[in-house]
Amino acid sequence: MKDSDMTNMEEIQRNNSYPSNSDKDYEDEKGSGSPVINEFSKVDQISTAQSEMDEKMAEQTEQQRTMTGVKNIIIRKTEIMAEVYDKWYYHAILLFTAFVCGYGYGLDGNTRYIYTGYATSSYAQHSLLSTINVINAVISAASQIVYARLSDVYGRFALFCVSIVLYSVGTIIQSQAYDVQRYAAGSIFYNTGYVGVILVLLLILSDFSSLRWRLVYQFVPTWPFIINTWISGNVTSRANPLKNWSWDIGMWAFIFPLSCVPLLCVMIHMWWLARKTEEWQELSKEKTFYQKHGLKDTIVELFWKIDAMGVFIMTISLGCILVPLTLAGGTKSKWNNSHVIGPFVLGFVLIPILVLWEYKFARDPIIPYKLVKDRGVWASFAISFLIDFIYYMAADYLYTVLIVGVNESVKSATRISSLSTFVSTVGSPIFSLLITRFSRLKPFIICGCGLWMLAMGLLYHYRGGAESHSGIIGALCVWGVGTTLFTYPVNVSVQAATSHEHMATVTALNYTFYRIGSAVGAAVSGAIWTQTLYKQLLKRVGDAALATEAYASPYKFIVTYTWDTPERQAVVQAYRYVQRLETIVALVFCAPLLIFSLCLRDARLTDKVAHDNIAEGEYVDAKDDDPIYEWFKGATTRFRRKSKE
Repeated sequence: MKDSDMTNMEEIQRNNSYPSNSDKDYEDEKGSGSPVINEFSKVDQISTAQSEMDEKMAEQTEQQRTMTGVKNIIIRKTEIMAEVYDKWYYHAILLFTAFVCGYGYGLDGNTRYIYTGYATSSYAQHSLLSTINVINAVISAASQIVYARLSDVYGRFALFCVSIVLYSVGTIIQSQAYDVQRYAAGSIFYNTGYVGVILVLLLILSDFSSLRWRLVYQFVPTWPFIINTWISGNVTSRANPLKNWSWDIGMWAFIFPLSCVPLLCVMIHMWWLARKTEEWQELSKEKTFYQKHGLKDTIVELFWKIDAMGVFIMTISLGCILVPLTLAGGTKSKWNNSHVIGPFVLGFVLIPILVLWEYKFARDPIIPYKLVKDRGVWASFAISFLIDFIYYMAADYLYTVLIVGVNESVKSATRISSLSTFVSTVGSPIFSLLITRFSRLKPFIICGCGLWMLAMGLLYHYRGGAESHSGIIGALCVWGVGTTLFTYPVNVSVQAATSHEHMATVTALNYTFYRIGSAVGAAVSGAIWTQTLYKQLLKRVGDAALATEAYASPYKFIVTYTWDTPERQAVVQAYRYVQRLETIVALVFCAPLLIFSLCLRDARLTDKVAHDNIAEGEYVDAKDDDPIYEWFKGATTRFRRKSKE
């Protein structure tokens, strides 16, 4: 307790000393209106003040014992850096460097997706493309949580540097892998770095933007896709990935870090300016948790803060459930093999263990109950999950379908597979500027979900054959418009309803569900592909050797069997059948996507960085007005009344 607080307490007690009275005397005094009752009232006030001070002391002790106080220091330092950089030209420079960084990982992502297909094909295991995607997504989901919690402990700059290193290390391992197992190991490092770069960049842009302009800032790193969509086809065709995929991947180990140099320089500059301020110097006098408690206690505290055990169990459980789904099919079913059944069963066994750990033992659970109980949050998480689940169901093997089943060139297939991203990016500047005037996101999110349903219907109809060329392009354009209207706005919507202190947590959890959705989507897509395609190829081609070749190495198969050959047309029909199943699943899950969009909160986008009127101990503001939700709620109530009558 502070000395001033103690002095005030003693003074109050001295000035408010009171005589002892029996209960009867007290009742008499009370009935006669004696001023003694006022003395008792003052005593109650003293007791209340003492209780509040005790609670405050306990809270301060807890902050000293844990890293809660450290988080506040980092947030305050971030706010100081935002203040010293609050000039339009500084913001312009920051956005330009974010654009350059986005250009680097965007072009790499556009092409590496293609190169991964050629890598698995070179191992004669092209069907394991979905297995690689599942591993990537599971690791990404776990990494999001760790990055978000550590970003409020060590700051954005340190984690951004770590992410770049992991990105480069994973890239080198992938480029030198000579089997699918080593390629998957490289993918773990690469994706850990990749999601770190994206998440930390997103948090940096959120720290330096108001809610009204948040969407503009978050769209900036995606704008390079306008260029990348068209040049990625030229890059992949010139790179000749059939023979040179190893170098095509490896060169990004130094190209991407170079694209991050301008942003790193800007972050160093804002730190240099901020450290001159009095506020920064005062904060610098405060000791970190490590300085107060040493290395051992710091490691223990980090274990609890990032919920290391919970994240570990979640990762193992997801991996054990989803990876076997992509491995059990192929030229021969493997569901009777112990190496498939064992991990699959283990994954489900770990689920109740995870729930028990999170409920009973975790100090900082992966998903805090106070956060997830709000409809604006769980609806956002559900939408984030479905975004990538639906995407992978419809597009996991889209490039292969375009090459083998639609007879597109490498350049054309690369461009078409990136077309939805291109369309969404082209529309994003206009849409994000429009939002600064409307200040509401929910109507656009609902509209975007509806457009996704339309796009899935078109992809179902146009799923193979030369006549599908224009239909697929049209479907991807509709898909892109829908993507503009709701994928990024969902994240801004949940940010608008929470405080700056909890912004990193809700953002990371939103993207964690996004990655889990991609893991589940890739697993289900891969399960359908691996357990259906070979049977269809064998049925339609009639030759086991040809069916095996078309299944394991489709890009080599089409070199021998050109478009007009009967063997190629049989393969096209097999692809049409499997893609039909994939798009049906995607179309069905668009219905809950639309329903969840109606459950979102419709928080206003203000000129503040985050919501600042949230009650202590709460994560989300639940007092916002939501005309759309209230209308549907009222309509449901009226319908129930009529049905009872």
